Amino acid sequence: MTPALSAGVEDDRYVPTHGDPSFDVAHYDLQLDYSIESNRLSGRATIRATALDDLDQIELDLYRLRVSKVSVDGSAVAKYTQRNHKLVVRPRGRVAAGSTFTVVVSYAGSPQPMPGLDGDAGWEELADGVIVASQPHGAPSWFPCNDRPSNKATYAIEITAPSNYFVVANGVLESRRRRAGGTTWRHVEESPMATYLATVQIGRYDVVESGSGVPIRTVHPAGKKAASGGPFSRQDEMMSTFVRLFGPYPFATYTAVITEDELDIPLEAQGLAVFGSNFATEDWDSERLVAHELAHQWFGNSVTLTHWRDIWLHEGFACYAEWLWSEGSGRPSAEHHARFHWDRLNGLAQDFLLGDPGPDLMFDDRVYKRGALLLHALRTSVGDDRFFEVLRAWTDRHAHGSVTTDDFIALTGELCGDSVGGLFDVWLREVSLPALTGS
Repeated sequence: MTPALSAGVEDDRYVPTHGDPSFDVAHYDLQLDYSIESNRLSGRATIRATALDDLDQIELDLYRLRVSKVSVDGSAVAKYTQRNHKLVVRPRGRVAAGSTFTVVVSYAGSPQPMPGLDGDAGWEELADGVIVASQPHGAPSWFPCNDRPSNKATYAIEITAPSNYFVVANGVLESRRRRAGGTTWRHVEESPMATYLATVQIGRYDVVESGSGVPIRTVHPAGKKAASGGPFSRQDEMMSTFVRLFGPYPFATYTAVITEDELDIPLEAQGLAVFGSNFATEDWDSERLVAHELAHQWFGNSVTLTHWRDIWLHEGFACYAEWLWSEGSGRPSAEHHARFHWDRLNGLAQDFLLGDPGPDLMFDDRVYKRGALLLHALRTSVGDDRFFEVLRAWTDRHAHGSVTTDDFIALTGELCGDSVGGLFDVWLREVSLPALTGS
């Protein structure tokens, strides 16, 4: 069994060499210009940060894009180099611990997905447009950053693209200005966000707006409004159900982007999710995934893991939300889904710890389902009233923050009693699949 790490220790086994714990970024201001025809991105990133240690150099993650100029606090730097997907900046003087500083980086190139232990992620060309899906390591494919999930920051993302394309990014659209060289879209995300959740989506899109409470946009291929039907027509109901169960929606808006291309899997970013056209179908598998990505806005995007080993805090919760949506919409109960998936998992290999599955298995479906089964076991143990009190307290106390599994165990112990600790031990720290007790 892997020993537990203290809350302040970075664990880089999952995303090796990414991030620098010696400073925290508070804000990214990205000014980007993109040519779809040539896949050429030029950018100017203004990064406002605080030193946690004395800094003789500042390391930022950046993949394959070439830097042309760097300044720190308005002055030219002594030196900067690019090696091993790092931009290493040496300011003219030491940056003292506790002080704030601003780095401005000008860069350009042809962005490509960044490889990692779990595959490629980041900026990717579509047949006609762009998708940015950075979980867990792809953010450096399009901007210089401190790429660790525990460093959440606010963002302004301004991007100029050809005027016949529609641009979606995190946060609220602050302005849209048409110029001779294209249209400049400026989005502002005021809620702290992990780097891997930052995104830009570019395509020939139309928009359907809905939402009786939270504004919901469904962005779909131009001229194909039918693509926004099917499971996407139930997003208002899903939002109402999840607000009742989990607490207030944590962001200003929610957007579902449906690409013309087919995608292997959908993926959430902060305040939005991205689906291929193949998920606009009238079946449970598509509908559950629409619910899954919406649930991530609470579990993963607002309340974000500190270490990737705690991925069950995102995927287990979002998977259980699928079952809760099924139950709340008159389909089979969560108990039914739990029994079905326990039987299925029981016939598969038992070769990982839910509390630390390792980089090869962090997105394995067994992690998702076992995490959901843990939550169902907790629900049947403490009862519905106490269980949903825990979920609402979790999303409220840790809104827009970073958490660990130990934080969830502590909260559950506070609200439900220390006796629940044994349940977490068997589900998180034992390889064998625990029995699923009846409700």
